Amino acid sequence: MSKLFLSISALLGITQVHASPLVAVDVGHGLVDGGAISARGRNEFEFNRQFAGILATTLEERRITVRRVNFAGDIGSLDERPRQAAGSDFFLSVHHDSVSPAYLQSWTWAGRELSYTEVKRGFGLFVSAQNPDPGSSLLCASTIGAMLRRNGFVPSTWHGRKHLAADAENGVWYYDNLVVLYRTTLPAVLFEAGVIKHRDEELELLDRQRQARMADAVATGIAACLFVTGKSARD
Repeated sequence: MSKLFLSISALLGITQVHASPLVAVDVGHGLVDGGAISARGRNEFEFNRQFAGILATTLEERRITVRRVNFAGDIGSLDERPRQAAGSDFFLSVHHDSVSPAYLQSWTWAGRELSYTEVKRGFGLFVSAQNPDPGSSLLCASTIGAMLRRNGFVPSTWHGRKHLAADAENGVWYYDNLVVLYRTTLPAVLFEAGVIKHRDEELELLDRQRQARMADAVATGIAACLFVTGKSARD
């Protein structure tokens, strides 16, 4: 891992790639399967689509071409997501996290009985060892995580309960059997932006300035990673 950390350190000052790579940004879940429910009753898909839109715009401002996947929320098959991303240089699936029922508490919000947690918060990044390019996937995940940490975001250590560490310091974990990560032809990372079941973090994840700062960190990490790997579908 020492070479990886050296690579990340060398890349932290890079904000734009020289070529014009193609990045697929996938909105996790959809209109039918909305994903997790936040502490205040919003479905995860709403969080995912909002942040993915900000990230896509931020990438384009860096002259990175973006392929938008599932922004309409109408993709029903997990296999269809990597199929639509085929031909891109990198695939990022945007999600927001929850926690198992054993760690939930009940409360009433706006007249609704809902649940929340106080034990889990923070971002997480996932890669699969079964991905066709696990090295690039891990490098990009670690670079994204390093940039997030550099900008004040804190990774969740909770994932270590279920997943092997790929780069725990930067919030990266293995999730080998995740369809969107291994049934693809390109480097792929799943990004959990934060825990919407945590009442405080839910509000933070909806803060526009914070969203912009997080999107900038993720976009910088992607740009830096693609720069060092030299990947561009347009070359």
